[in-house]
Amino acid sequence: MFSAAALALVMGAVSTSSAAASSAPRPKSPIQHVVVIVQENHTFDSYFANYCAQRLDPKTKQPVCDGGPSTYPGTTTAPVVLDDTTNANFDPNHEQACEVAEIDGAKMDAFLTAPRMPSICGDPRNFAYAASGPSSPVAYYQQLATKGALADRYFQSVAGQSTSNDMYLWTTRFEFVDNAYDAQAVGTQCSTTLTKKEYDDVTDPTANRNLGKTLSDAGVTWAWYGEGYAAMQAAGSGCPTAPTGPGACPITLPHSSPCVYDPGDMPSQFFTSSVDQPAHMRDYAQLATDLSGDKLPSVVFVKAIGYKTEHPGLGQQITPGVAFVRQTVDAIEHSKAAKHTLVLLTYDEGGGYYDHVAPPATSTVDSQPYGPRIPMIAIGPSARHGAVSHTQLEHASIAKFIEWNWLKGKTGQLAGRDATAHNLGSLIDPALRVPG
Repeated sequence: MFSAAALALVMGAVSTSSAAASSAPRPKSPIQHVVVIVQENHTFDSYFANYCAQRLDPKTKQPVCDGGPSTYPGTTTAPVVLDDTTNANFDPNHEQACEVAEIDGAKMDAFLTAPRMPSICGDPRNFAYAASGPSSPVAYYQQLATKGALADRYFQSVAGQSTSNDMYLWTTRFEFVDNAYDAQAVGTQCSTTLTKKEYDDVTDPTANRNLGKTLSDAGVTWAWYGEGYAAMQAAGSGCPTAPTGPGACPITLPHSSPCVYDPGDMPSQFFTSSVDQPAHMRDYAQLATDLSGDKLPSVVFVKAIGYKTEHPGLGQQITPGVAFVRQTVDAIEHSKAAKHTLVLLTYDEGGGYYDHVAPPATSTVDSQPYGPRIPMIAIGPSARHGAVSHTQLEHASIAKFIEWNWLKGKTGQLAGRDATAHNLGSLIDPALRVPG
């Protein structure tokens, strides 16, 4: 039997007037749109340890999700309170070498001291938890986790920095370590990453398989919406000045990331077939227009400008990022697409913060080490409301769900971890029969 939410999705799926939806291949479930919001650099424990300690099963009185210990293992050290000030003042080292050292062979015991690399990795500030409840800077996320579906076994796909993990959303495999490259695209002249890279998926589509081209070849609409993209386009060969006034970039780097758009945050910008194509690369402001005009693509990724991603350090606070996510979710929930849309909120990587759960063993697909857990929340009518998933998930799980839903159930087409990762069924209304 379908649940009430699932029935509403089915009925809505029949009557939708979206031109994009009518021309695209019919999705396998009533979910006609997925919107993936990608924030930055926080582990599951850093945001949800205290929340899990207080969210108890009414029958067993035990936590329903797996949060971290109240003191650092083997010590009496309490966590730093993670708030706007502590987030702004310290950026943990999150290079692959440091994260591997801190994970310490799955013992998760070297985030404070990192004995193998003490001078650059371990730091007491790596052990930091946001508060639970209305006073927490992530109170909105905790509310979403309660009414939506929360994953407490969602791991960053590879130990290390953001761009290497972003690529797993797009190719489901290892491409390079850390932030080794930036995209050769609009905005590259303002990037602080000097080495650029482009994958030619036009002349060599097999070697350079990616989600975007696979969807395009099947007639499925998709786009990345990047905040600050239009300003970067308008700057031509120069660099735009960061927005001023309330909520402005907190640091004196007005012409480079995190104060302006960075193409390296959008993995589709690394590929010849999609780089700077208007159908696929859009300014964030266009999202509201597309929602109001009932022109939302089937598959959507959303990225805030750097200082609204919650990335720690350089004066960057959590609150502006939470406000960005709330604005995005509210816009979707008040649109015609709402009842057909699954929203997924996740993070590119854990940012070097402590998490107590050991990552899975090194991937057998690409021989790369997983990183710590990161938050993942499913939002919308199709989410499994109030559920906590303990299924092992990662960025490739998102790609796998997209393949399953829009490519006639044929997963593994990217020839990476999408062939082996779990699908997102544990986060989605069971009546929709999405595999787990």
